[in-house]
Order: sequence, then C-alpha cells, then structure tokens
Amino acid sequence: MLSKMLRIKNEKRKVLTRKMVSSFFLFSFLFTFKSSAQCAMCRASLESTGDTTKVEAVNDGIVFLMAIPYILVAIIGFVIYKMYSKKTKA
Repeated sequence: MLSKMLRIKNEKRKVLTRKMVSSFFLFSFLFTFKSSAQCAMCRASLESTGDTTKVEAVNDGIVFLMAIPYILVAIIGFVIYKMYSKKTKA
C-alpha cells in the first residue's frame, strides 16, 4: 500500500516538473525583449558611419552566434534525458 502511494506521488511530481519545464520554455520563447549584444567598440565604430541597417545586422549576427551553443547543449541534454528515462522504465 505504501509503495503504491509513493509511486503515485512520484508520478504526480514528474507531471508537475514537466509542466513547469514546458511552461518555462513557452514563456521564455513568447516573452522576449530586445537586447544589445555588441561591445562598446563595435557599436561606436558602426554607429559613426550612420548606417543603421549595418548596425542591426551585426547585432543580429552576434545574437545568432550566441544562441547556437545553447541550442546544441539543450538538444544534447534532451537526448540524455530521453535515454535516461527509457533506461529507468525498463
């Protein structure tokens, strides 16, 4: 009886954790804010020319370069999590 209650409690905890993680990712992708990724020297040299499209392009490039390692780590973490969860079910 006690083991059954503990199993139910663990299942509820897993569902709650999955809901929290999924809601975190949902809100982080939906509610973003504009940030400046350039260093002060790059910003000063690009803004001195007066071409704002070039400034925005460099800023976007820096943000994309920064995002790729985080995406790769997230994918690797997800694969490891799936492997671990399959292992515990078996």
